[in-house]
Amino acid sequence: MKILFLGSGTSTGIPHIGCKCSTCTSTNIKDKRLRASVLIEINNNNILIDCGPDFRQQILKYQIDRIDSILFTHEHYDHIGGLDDVRPLGNMNIYARRSVLEAIERNMYYCFAENKYPGIPVLQLNEVFDSEFIVNTIKILPIEAMHYKLPILGFRIGNFAYLTDVKTLDKKAIKQLEKLDILVINALRKLDHIAHLTLDEALSLAKKIGAKKTYFTHISHDLGLHDEVSKELNENIYLAYDGLILEL
Repeated sequence: MKILFLGSGTSTGIPHIGCKCSTCTSTNIKDKRLRASVLIEINNNNILIDCGPDFRQQILKYQIDRIDSILFTHEHYDHIGGLDDVRPLGNMNIYARRSVLEAIERNMYYCFAENKYPGIPVLQLNEVFDSEFIVNTIKILPIEAMHYKLPILGFRIGNFAYLTDVKTLDKKAIKQLEKLDILVINALRKLDHIAHLTLDEALSLAKKIGAKKTYFTHISHDLGLHDEVSKELNENIYLAYDGLILEL
């Protein structure tokens, strides 16, 4: 399994438009963050998790010409806003909760109209429930989390798990995340946020889950410079960055 971070930023990305803070003006490439998304290559399958408004830029940057399926964590625009750009990639299988599928149907109504015009994305919508499901022979376990009051999903594939926009996880979810080799989870900033884990909260949760290695994503400019924050992290815990490749 190979995991490519297409983006590791929060909904505004880094640099934040109009901001002159030290993070946004940094020349370190690791401080340039597109909206959060990963591409997983496994058993000759390319599985994308989330497809935000930077998708076109991301897929061109990394010269990706095939995606077999897309998993969606939730329906916020920074996670679904690039879906129209899958049109050159052929029929696309989408896996998500009912609320996400309904948002896609509303926002991209032209894809589901009776009289479709040529060239629109061809989307096959598949509803995800609480139990394990299979995508092209790949077993995927949905992990429920709370993004403030919005139920969202993370995904476990083998000993890898990806969760973003998490604020809380219940005991069942933490149990489902036992014995991971790699955990990816959000760490927005140091100050409290109503819907996202802070750095301290993410560190505490990472310790409780106990993965061999943990990578933080969905990062805001408020968290600070990549190299400086990295010095504050515990052993085997890292900040993800755009272009990072992990292999299992």
